[in-house]
Amino acid sequence: MYAEIEKHISKYIECTPQEWSRFTSVLIHKKLRKKQYLIQEGDVVEYEYYVVKGCLKAYHVDTDGNQHIVQFAIEDWWISDFKAFFKEEKARLNIDCIEASEVIGIKKSDLEKLYLEIPNLERFFRIKLTNAFVSFQDRILSALEKTNAERYLEFLETYPNIEQRISNYHIANYLGIKPESLSRLRRQILNINQ
Repeated sequence: MYAEIEKHISKYIECTPQEWSRFTSVLIHKKLRKKQYLIQEGDVVEYEYYVVKGCLKAYHVDTDGNQHIVQFAIEDWWISDFKAFFKEEKARLNIDCIEASEVIGIKKSDLEKLYLEIPNLERFFRIKLTNAFVSFQDRILSALEKTNAERYLEFLETYPNIEQRISNYHIANYLGIKPESLSRLRRQILNINQ
């Protein structure tokens, strides 16, 4: 059941069979339906999740009821309301399933214990956190400096093959543009590549 997450972590660190056994002993496995929430705004967030299968989106709903997608998570990605997770606050984000999904969760309190027992795990999660921070910073700078077309091409590079799995509305929302603008961009890019 936990082969995928072990394979994922093994790309970064080595663990003994005993360490893997200890690590997997604290994991939870969830199967979620399409459109089912993993986290809702206001929830206490005790877990971060590794995506085994499916596609999820994390988004904020503003005071006018508009969704603002901040992250997609597909197979081999991690997702949570990380501020709420790390700061032990209530969630400001909603996370729901675009597709039926399976996730593996690890509780913050268990993670803290594992850091002391298996120092390599702390290294793994530090690497993942650093990569996530760099990715979010790149996304902010991209929104400030790049054209819609450049941001769309970056999106395709970051999330290869995701276009077939999510709606144009979700992609446009993530990019901060209107769906009609996304359609125009796609036509322009297609014409350039022909």
